[in-house]
Amino acid sequence: MQAHAPVRPRTLFLDTHDVARLIGILGLPACLRGLAGTLRADYLRWPEFDKEARIAAYSEQGTIELMPITDGTHYSFKCVNGHPGNGRHGLPTVMAMGALLDCDTGMIRLLGELTLTTALRTAAMSALAAQALARRDSHSMALIGNGAQSDFQALAFATLLGVRELRLYDVDRSASERLARNLEAAGLPGRPLSVRICDSAARAVRGADIVTTVTAFQGRARVLDADLVEPGMHLNAVGGDCPGKTELDPAILRGADVFVEFPPQTRKEGEIQQMPADFPVTELWRVLAGDVPGRTRADQVTLFDSVGFALEDYSALRFLQAQAEAHQVGSWVDVTPGQADPRDLYGWLQGELQDLPALAS
Repeated sequence: MQAHAPVRPRTLFLDTHDVARLIGILGLPACLRGLAGTLRADYLRWPEFDKEARIAAYSEQGTIELMPITDGTHYSFKCVNGHPGNGRHGLPTVMAMGALLDCDTGMIRLLGELTLTTALRTAAMSALAAQALARRDSHSMALIGNGAQSDFQALAFATLLGVRELRLYDVDRSASERLARNLEAAGLPGRPLSVRICDSAARAVRGADIVTTVTAFQGRARVLDADLVEPGMHLNAVGGDCPGKTELDPAILRGADVFVEFPPQTRKEGEIQQMPADFPVTELWRVLAGDVPGRTRADQVTLFDSVGFALEDYSALRFLQAQAEAHQVGSWVDVTPGQADPRDLYGWLQGELQDLPALAS
């Protein structure tokens, strides 16, 4: 019997252009809906995952973090930074890459960018939480902090919750003006977005159903004071993501019902790092699963203390893999040598060297 040639293991690689192409094929609203659906499905499998808080390296300039997770079938990780001063170097504040591996072999099935994808999955996660926690009649949102993540937050809430009135505030008015231009050009179906630039956080927040804070300042800030919070609001705190970085007046936390992704990580990095170790919180997955209630009263103040969790990147990578294969986007690369004899790595190297062109003398 003739022996079959070994299957050459190859890895699907997606760069930023590939992900942008996928978004163009699917449309941004469909991407956000697809991501939110994948996130919900994976959060409903929460007990199946081996979870841990992310591993971080902190410096005065920012943070670099490794975010791993596995369900026993697949293993994923993301390496991501947060450097608020990166604009001086012509770099984004947040940049990321990640991989999806098979647990039974360790083979890297997907390797790719996660900078654009993180922006999408963070916005989809915010909207998914708001679907469970905000009042059902919510139609207006204040968006405090109008940097790179703000566009995606605005579009996710418009797409997934039907928000149609946005009030924008940033200490840099030009950031709000850029965001307003982008939203006007987005061309979402349905009733047009009403976008208003405000000259203070107080004016943006007054009367809003939902308040999203997504600032980049590296330190303890009071982007939102307790006296601005009104009964029935849903607060979406996105900017806090490392020790020593917060956005909210601690009095807000004491007056709200607080929901989190993974308490061991959020108590270290989220808004609740300002509170005692036994400060009560509810894990969001339990609300999604119907185990515990989310919003129970119209006048209740709910807060999603969002720091980002590895499960969300796992979901995003799974979503990307499925869409890229379905639409034949991306390229196949040789992260693994794929030698005929798996034990003969040196022999494979010698063969590769023989195929290289000779160096010019």
